[in-house]
Formats: sequence, C-alpha cells, structure tokens
Amino acid sequence: MNRNFYPPLLVLTLLTVLSSCAANPSSSPVDGSWDFTMSSPFGALTATVIMAADGETLTGSFDLGDGRIWPIEGGVADGDEISFRLDRDGSPMVYAMSATVEGDSVNGSASAMGTEVPWEMTRRN
Repeated sequence: MNRNFYPPLLVLTLLTVLSSCAANPSSSPVDGSWDFTMSSPFGALTATVIMAADGETLTGSFDLGDGRIWPIEGGVADGDEISFRLDRDGSPMVYAMSATVEGDSVNGSASAMGTEVPWEMTRRN
C-alpha cells in the first residue's frame, strides 16, 4: 500500500469531524418548548413557553392562549441559571423571573409588586 495515502485521509477525516461539530453546536439546556405553571391568588397561570439561549442572551415567549403572548424581555442564560422579565399585557405589573434548569424541569420564583411566588416548567415532548 502507498504510505502517502494515509496522511491526507487522516486530515480529511479530522476536518470532517471538526466541521460537523461546528455545524451542530451544543444547545443550551433551556432551548426548547416547555409547559409553564405558576400559582397565583387568581388561580393557576399556565402557558406554553418557547425559549432559546444564544450565548448569555435568552429569548422566547409565553403563549397563554386566546392570543395572549408575552415576550421574554432582558433574558439572561448563565449555564443552568436563567432570569428574565415578563410584562403582563402592558399593565404596570412586570414579573421578574429567575430559575434553575435541571434536565427536563425548571424551578423558579417570580417577583412582582412586593410578592414572590414559585413557578415550574417541564419540557414538552
């Protein structure tokens, strides 16, 4: 066999592996679709949440149904920790949200108008 054949083949194989890694960067643990639940004095608030992290920037939205969509504002993703704000349909109430992502579940707290309540999400399949 020709010994000159192996180095170019090795280089080609390494380039293929490296380019596939660059083409498919690892996703953040928050990326995806989630089922959200938060208890409130007015009953449970539920939503379908879509989130994605690009570096430390967290984007997404909460779909509460009936055409009500609340975009994530000021979102930050730092590993498994996330924080963001939700503006409640243009009212003066703004939720300051923070949470920890643990696999297919998220547990956090929401602060608004001097009150803090827990919330949770589970990953949708």
